[in-house]
Amino acid sequence: MKVFVTGATGFVGSAVLQELFKAGHEVTGLARSDRAAELLTEAGAAVHRGSLEDTDSLRQAAREADGIIHLGFIHDFSNYEAAAEIDRLAIEAMGSELEGTDKPIVLTSGALMVASGRVATEEDQASAHATRHSETAAQALVQRGVNASVIRLAPSVHDVGDHGFVHTLITIARSKGISAYIGDGTNRWCAVHRLDAAVLFRKALEHAAAGTMLHGVDEEAIPFREIAEVVGQELGLPVVSISADEAPEHFGWIYFAVAADAPVSSKLTREQMDWTPVHHGLIADLKQGHYFEQD
Repeated sequence: MKVFVTGATGFVGSAVLQELFKAGHEVTGLARSDRAAELLTEAGAAVHRGSLEDTDSLRQAAREADGIIHLGFIHDFSNYEAAAEIDRLAIEAMGSELEGTDKPIVLTSGALMVASGRVATEEDQASAHATRHSETAAQALVQRGVNASVIRLAPSVHDVGDHGFVHTLITIARSKGISAYIGDGTNRWCAVHRLDAAVLFRKALEHAAAGTMLHGVDEEAIPFREIAEVVGQELGLPVVSISADEAPEHFGWIYFAVAADAPVSSKLTREQMDWTPVHHGLIADLKQGHYFEQD
């Protein structure tokens, strides 16, 4: 299959690229910079120059592909609404070229805000508070006959090179001199290893039916206090409970994620996609030490 991948040089995308190659697929990656183009060429992928804002370029790439995996996103948390709208328009542009075909498009969403205080499942609709539009965009495409599916990724997709939420928590702990959690720290996060997530994207491309919702989650519910404790141990810092009133100032923009109680099941995903995560969990990954090497 000739697969077009956005975000192909990113943390998750680079692993998806290699997973697709191992399965015998040909891959073209979206590159907005010379450096991205170099990385794609070095990895063995073809290069499509463009950007998520360039919808004409995305349409051209979609027409030439047998399938699409959309991982690209502008991670600008200072202007998230604008980034989410760019994402929606990019999905609409690529998806419009797939109407009247059975070509698959696999989209990306997040598992963090699906439900609160209970285990979220693949049957749950997107939260009314969700600011990313990929799930509603997917639903609109499915109604037009497009073979669109969605993978909700855990808030922690972990491995060497992770610069997401966990990396940010470690940076905050270093700067504040404490590793903090909120209240009793029993609120829960889910997690998945990057290489396991890559396998799921490949399986979704090959097998997911239109409208399928999948959860890229291995560990369903890790108490946040456990994460804070390992961060404190590795950095040699005290592990401290702070109040809900103190938390927004302490954690800054990441507060919404730190405060979330968001356990997530992937039972249906494992059954439907024959997907079994095999790599180590988040706590074990943290204890390997690579997260604590200075940039």
